[in-house]
Amino acid sequence: MSMLSSFFSSPWLVFGAAILFRLALLIYGRWQDANSPIKYTDIDYLVFTDAARFVARGQSPYDRATYRYTPLLAWILIPTTWDTEAIPNHIWFDFGKVLFAAGDIATGWLIMRILVKRKDMSVQQALKYAGLWLLNPMVANISTRGSSEGLLAVLVVALVWAVLEGRIRVAGMLLGLGVHFKIYPFIYAASIWWWLGSDPVSDGADALTKTKAMFTKERTALAMHSFMTFMALNCVMYSFYGVPFIEHSYRYHFTRIDHRHNFSVYNTVLHLNSAHSADSSFKVESLAFVPQLFLSVGVIPFLLAKKDLASTMLAQTFAFVTFNKVCTSQYFLWYMVFLPFYLPLSSMLRNSRLGLTALVLWVLGQALWLQQGFELEFNGRSTFVPGLWLASMLFFGINCWILGVIVKDVGSQAGFERTIAAPEHKKDR
Repeated sequence: MSMLSSFFSSPWLVFGAAILFRLALLIYGRWQDANSPIKYTDIDYLVFTDAARFVARGQSPYDRATYRYTPLLAWILIPTTWDTEAIPNHIWFDFGKVLFAAGDIATGWLIMRILVKRKDMSVQQALKYAGLWLLNPMVANISTRGSSEGLLAVLVVALVWAVLEGRIRVAGMLLGLGVHFKIYPFIYAASIWWWLGSDPVSDGADALTKTKAMFTKERTALAMHSFMTFMALNCVMYSFYGVPFIEHSYRYHFTRIDHRHNFSVYNTVLHLNSAHSADSSFKVESLAFVPQLFLSVGVIPFLLAKKDLASTMLAQTFAFVTFNKVCTSQYFLWYMVFLPFYLPLSSMLRNSRLGLTALVLWVLGQALWLQQGFELEFNGRSTFVPGLWLASMLFFGINCWILGVIVKDVGSQAGFERTIAAPEHKKDR
C-alpha cells in the first residue's frame, strides 16, 4: 500500500509509467503486425494513412474508400507518408499512433489539473483518479492500435477545463472543433448552456424578459464562437473537397447501417436491413435518435448540469453511446474519460459491492457479445439469432442500469463542483 502511495505521490512516476506502457505496446504492435496473421494495427489506421497518402499526392482523402472523417485528420497524418534517409517510411508510419498516444498523456495531465484546482484534491489524490485514464490498458491499447480517440479526448477534457476556468470563447472554439472532428460532442452544448446559468429575474417578470435572461453574455459567446469555428472549418474543407466532404464527414453517419463489431441493441436489425437494402419500408432503427437525443441532449443536461458539469457530460455520453445504433469499443472511451471526475463522489466507490458489480457486469456483457461475435466471424457460425441478439439486449440492459446509477449519483450532489469552481465566470483573456 505504501508503495502505491509513493508511486502516486510523484507525477513523474505516473506519467513516466503511462508513457513507457504505450511505448511497450507500440513496439509489441510492430512485432505482432510482422509475425501474426491477426494484426495489432486497427483497420481504421490503415484507412487514415491511405487517406493521408492521397492528400500528400494532391488528391482527395475521399478517394480512399471508407474514409468517413474530416480531411483535417488526413492532413495531420501526412507525416506517415514521409520517407527519408534518416527516418525511413516504416518508422514514420507509426507517427499517428504516437500522436494519438501523446493525446492520451495530455488528456491525463488536464484531468489532473482540473481535479487539483476544481475538485480541491491533493496531487496524490488527483493522480490516482487520473491514473484510471493514464494507466488503463483499454485506453492505451486503442490509441496505440491507431484509433484517433486520443485526440478527441484532449479536445473534450480541454473543453471542460475552459468552461470551468470561465474561458467561454476558448470553450466555444474547442466545442466547434470537436463537433467538426467527430459529430457527437455537440451534445455537450446543452450541459454547458444550463451550467452557465441565466441572469436573475423577478418571479413576476413577463415571458419576454425571462427569455432575454436566458441569453446571457456567456451563453451567447459560447454559441457564437462554437458556430463560427464549426462553420469556418466546414467552409475551408468544402472549398478543398466539395460535396464528398459533406457526404462522407456528416451525411454518411446519419444513414450508416454498420452491423459488424457493433455492440448496439440495434445490431441484429441493422444486419437484417443490410440484406434487404432495396426495401423501402419503414425501418425502426431510423428512430434510434429519438430516445438517444431525448436523454443526452434534453433530460440529462436540464436536470443535472448545475450539479456537476463533468459528471453530467459523463451521463450524457453514456446515454448517447448506449442508445446509439452503432457502438464499437472505441466509443467506450468517449465516456471513460469522464470517470475521474465522477468517481470521487460516486456511490460506486462508497459502496464497493455496487462498484464491483457494475464493473463485472459491464465486462461480462462485452465478453458474452464478443464470444458470439467470434463464433460468427472466425468460425462461420450464424449467431445473429438468438445468440448475438440476446447478448446485445443483455449488454444494453446492463448499461441502462449503470446509467441509472450515474444519474442518481449526480442528481444527489449539491452543486459541489460549481461552488468550488466558478461562482462568477472570468472574462477571457
